[in-house]
Amino acid sequence: MENLALIDSFSEFKDDKLIDRVTLMAILEDVFRNALKKKYGSDDNFDIIINPDKGDMEIWRNRVVVADGEVEDPNQEISLTEARRIEPDFEVGEDVSEEVKLIQLGRRAILALRQNLISKIHEHDNTNLYKQFKDLIGDIYTAEVHHVRPKAVILVDDEGNEIVLLKEKQIPSDFFRKGDNVRGIIESVELKGNKPQIMMSRTSELFLEKLFEQEIPEVADGLITVKKVVRIPGEKAKVAVDSYDDRIDPVGACVGMKGSRIHGIVRELGNENIDVINYTTNTQLFISRALSPAKVSSIKLDDANSRAEVFLKLEEVSKAIGRGGHNIKLAGLLTGYELDVIREGNAAEDEDVELTEFSDEIEAWVIEEFGKIGLDTARSVLKQDVADLVRRTDLEEETILEVMRILKEEFED
Repeated sequence: MENLALIDSFSEFKDDKLIDRVTLMAILEDVFRNALKKKYGSDDNFDIIINPDKGDMEIWRNRVVVADGEVEDPNQEISLTEARRIEPDFEVGEDVSEEVKLIQLGRRAILALRQNLISKIHEHDNTNLYKQFKDLIGDIYTAEVHHVRPKAVILVDDEGNEIVLLKEKQIPSDFFRKGDNVRGIIESVELKGNKPQIMMSRTSELFLEKLFEQEIPEVADGLITVKKVVRIPGEKAKVAVDSYDDRIDPVGACVGMKGSRIHGIVRELGNENIDVINYTTNTQLFISRALSPAKVSSIKLDDANSRAEVFLKLEEVSKAIGRGGHNIKLAGLLTGYELDVIREGNAAEDEDVELTEFSDEIEAWVIEEFGKIGLDTARSVLKQDVADLVRRTDLEEETILEVMRILKEEFED
């Protein structure tokens, strides 16, 4: 039969798209029935026999024989004379089955039919792809960089599926080249028209949690539970962990000997500083642990407003706040409390002066640099080691020494 390029492509679709035989037959029949409806007005009296494995198909039209001159519906009825051209012994009232060649549909209809078939198969693929990745939301996935755009990296997995990693979902230090393997979590899958758009994230807290599951056996086995994760991507993260087995030290198990277990996670996240903390239902203790490495003197809770006043010695304030205020911000997110730092000190120390009071002698950006590490009073700066301040700020040693000279004049004995 004249199967043309259309029939030759059946097995090609089956192999390339990995469509099972039953599904392919259903798609093919649907496509052909639509074509028959357009050509003959109805497909009710057509039988379609498809063999997708061989790339073969037959279409048969069934009509009733009527007397010559009494044909009212040419699609459903056939005149006796015409019927006897097919088979000489046909009589009025009998059923006639006649094969319809594809060429009878017309070249334009065949081209449209093929295009419709391709469209239906793509639609089927996209539906399956959407369902597949919808089930993978929240899981770690690896794909290869296909090309890098200013606002996104386009990844392709082993099956050729396209995955988008937007700039804002990348860690600030991320730098990718074509061919690099990238890990992240599947964050969302959306249908854009008929095509699913798969979005990846490396900045999500869930990505860090899943990395713990992947890299730390006790977490994967359920012996250690990750209770909560908070992050400033690429900068710092805090992870609260717990174990229902008293024999297991959850923090020690997650960190490993000399940080061996967590090192791979830190490297994956662009050297993000990760604090692993023992979870507790004791709010004061949890806040105290969350502010590590600072040593907290005492805490006053306001549970009704989810606020806490945290009392610290002066030398612990900068540790509690952390560079850029990251430590105290993450501690607040982890515990769910807004944390107010209260400095402890003796009467002499209480006679302190805010750095902003020296704005006529010290430039505002210099005062801002000290503020970033929790130093916003004259005494808090004077108690620091110059070399340590050079390391922790973006200030030159000469600038720091000049600031200390100005401050000392205020507090000379």
